[in-house]
Amino acid sequence: MNIHSFEKELRRENYALNTIVAYKYAALDYSKHFHTFSKENLLRYKAFLIDTYRPKTVNLRIRSINKYLEFIGRPELSLRSIKIPRASFLDNVISNEDYLYFKKRLRKEEDKRWYFIVWTLASTGARISELVQLKSEHIRAGYFDVYSKGGKVRRIFFPARLRREFLAWEEKDNGHLFLNHRGAPLTPRGIAYRLKEFAVKFGVNAQVVHPHSFRHLFAKNFLQRNNDLVLLADLLGHGSIDTTRIYLQRSSREQRELIDRLVDW
Repeated sequence: MNIHSFEKELRRENYALNTIVAYKYAALDYSKHFHTFSKENLLRYKAFLIDTYRPKTVNLRIRSINKYLEFIGRPELSLRSIKIPRASFLDNVISNEDYLYFKKRLRKEEDKRWYFIVWTLASTGARISELVQLKSEHIRAGYFDVYSKGGKVRRIFFPARLRREFLAWEEKDNGHLFLNHRGAPLTPRGIAYRLKEFAVKFGVNAQVVHPHSFRHLFAKNFLQRNNDLVLLADLLGHGSIDTTRIYLQRSSREQRELIDRLVDW
């Protein structure tokens, strides 16, 4: 199994670093179970995944293996993904009220990085893997172009108010914005861990305080103010508008409150 060449090909196709890591891991995991690629072995591996992991993880592994099969010229062996039951509600997302409270508390912290990290995630819809790449040059330009597989470009825009406060806080003209104590860019894992700590400190439900939660919040707030699903799909970088439709759903709490308000019979 030529993992090094596989990684080089993924980089050449502009796959995100997190995707490359996930694809390599899946290929190596398959090699621990089977030494050859055959339909029988692949189906057995799929059955193992279904018995061991959640549906989203199973489909990620399947996409990874399919990409490796394409790389070695055996696409006819590709596996079908499994269907993921879609909930009728969108949970595990921070409410707008908790977000505003959380951001207000972060603004009072001595270290303003975390205030701007949360605000940027919630006001741009950026992925955490994209946020850690941000530089002063992007804020000054007002946008950040993200290059994805297939040479596609997605532009992340920074709202005017965010830019003004950012530039007043960060005076340097270039370089990464969010650095650790060693002067290196913060990692997605480090950011996620620190946000959980702030959630506990401020008395906010830690389960809904995670980087992707603020991306969800951006999408929900955007649709409340501008019901343009196609534009939102472009802003979020979704390949299919079906992926974006989930943000039309309400959380289970919102559904319950709606029922309490409407149902009087």
